[in-house]
Amino acid sequence: MKRVGIIMNGVTGRMGTNQHLVRSILEIRKQGGVALKSGERLMPEPILVGRNAAKLEALAKQHGVTRWTTDLEGALRNPRDEIFFDAASTQLRPKLLKKAIAAGKHIYCEKPVSTTLAEAKDLYAAAKKARVKHGVVQDKLWLPGLLKLKKLRDEGFFGKILSVRGEFGYWVFEGDKVPAQRPSWNYRRQDGGGIILDMLCHWRYVLDNLFGEVKAVSCLGATHIPHRWDENGKKYKATADDAAYATFQLAGGVIAHFNSSWTVRVRRDDLLTLQVDGTKGSAVAGLRKCFVQSYEKTPKPVWNPDIPQPIDFFKGWEEVPDENYDNAFKAEWELFLRHVAGEGPFRWGLLEGAKGVQLAELGLKSWRQKKWLDVPKLKP
Repeated sequence: MKRVGIIMNGVTGRMGTNQHLVRSILEIRKQGGVALKSGERLMPEPILVGRNAAKLEALAKQHGVTRWTTDLEGALRNPRDEIFFDAASTQLRPKLLKKAIAAGKHIYCEKPVSTTLAEAKDLYAAAKKARVKHGVVQDKLWLPGLLKLKKLRDEGFFGKILSVRGEFGYWVFEGDKVPAQRPSWNYRRQDGGGIILDMLCHWRYVLDNLFGEVKAVSCLGATHIPHRWDENGKKYKATADDAAYATFQLAGGVIAHFNSSWTVRVRRDDLLTLQVDGTKGSAVAGLRKCFVQSYEKTPKPVWNPDIPQPIDFFKGWEEVPDENYDNAFKAEWELFLRHVAGEGPFRWGLLEGAKGVQLAELGLKSWRQKKWLDVPKLKP
């Protein structure tokens, strides 16, 4: 058994607790660590770090974690903790990652890695210069629904892919009559909020990895709900975008369009659905399920609004069977831990994180300028 210490910063939040601590690191510990090619097993040993001692102590006690501290500087000085992970505020992330890089720690963090491309590129350069290993969470690549899309693509099911259409979002309550299910900073631009910065980072790695490199973007944002109520019941002005309507041109001629919204009511299979249309067939995937319709089983509708629709368009689709899928966050954590142990490459690093910030920055610029913008290639 080989030990690897992980400084886990900002895991008292919902995603940090549920996905990264409980369903990833603690699950890896329960299974006896990560199996290495050498025959050894790599066992992660977390130390929880944050500013609120009471929250840290309660979280550690609840999940049987023996180490926690509010002293980040002290944690960074411990040579036995080799990895620094951050899931806290986007605005604070560049400064924290720079400290960890300077301390010689390997870096793993949530996205966006920063609020600006300049900061993101600077982080990548700092990590490269320090020769530390680095990774960025790109969890959707390991979701069952998207893994099924990848398999269909690799098997040639689609033929030539023509277009990708994404629908993401749900109604986030304003906070006055019903408590909001997202933190209030998400709706304040001055605090790093906004759905364009949040979601275009996701769509960049999804599109690049599954359908073709993003070459150009046209984006329209909106702040549909002008005022919301924060965690203390105080009314505030929403200064960040809560919806985005973005079109992308991909390498190979594929056109992608994503609607992202926190002001939409769901009438679809899941909170995220992707429809991929190709010359030989189409697929619609959610977070877990995926349905396909081949060319041979495609119906032939005829436009006639004067009679009830004779075709049930939900029939004629077949579900792609499940395989043994792991939690998406855990799957990427295991790949990164193996990378730190010297076993295998890890291509989802800070440069990939910078690409996400680049697309979000261009999306915001496209909205302001009301024009298409090319996406320059970022060089390693």
